[in-house]
Amino acid sequence: EYDGDRNSEGERHGFGKALLPNGDTYEGEYERGLRNGQGTYRFKNGALYTGTYVQNKKHGKGVFFYPDGSKYAGDWVDDQKQGFGEYLYANGDTYTGDWSNNKRHGKGTYVYKDTGSKYVGHWVNGIQEGPAELIHENHTFKGRFLNGKPLGRGKYIFKIGCEQHGEYIEAVQEKEEEEEEEEEAPPPVESKWKVSEITELTPWSPQDEE
Repeated sequence: EYDGDRNSEGERHGFGKALLPNGDTYEGEYERGLRNGQGTYRFKNGALYTGTYVQNKKHGKGVFFYPDGSKYAGDWVDDQKQGFGEYLYANGDTYTGDWSNNKRHGKGTYVYKDTGSKYVGHWVNGIQEGPAELIHENHTFKGRFLNGKPLGRGKYIFKIGCEQHGEYIEAVQEKEEEEEEEEEAPPPVESKWKVSEITELTPWSPQDEE
């Protein structure tokens, strides 16, 4: 069902409201039969998008509300979260930063609601990777991350005014003989912190080595 403006060819053109066959609804701007411009799309499952469309695709600035209570506000390209945006997760965590192909990618800040800790640094395809700081209430870790875990040289900076330098080393895991089975994702590699020295505050940061 459609209620709204049409052009001389009878296409939806201008402002209109539509009820789609699947139960979704759209209210907003059309151009030559396609959603184009500002509009609000309500999904039957309770999700909602309000923002800019280009030829039926979410493109430009927009806000998406998910049925679980989470929400994304930011840039869209061709129906994908891409550019800069803020995501509020259902558990109260937030991520503010760069996106590419619907994933956290580039520089961004992730805040853990339960602890108040935050990760400020780089992401690759949704995973913490590259130089970063992990900021806790009374201390901060500065170093590099790989596959979501700290790895290599880094330091802990304590509010009381001292630093602990060291490195994260991959823990060696004993390999067990096993029968050939379906390919499974390898378990995340745990890394262990090895202290090298404790000093007064110094200006070193992970970018210094690049």
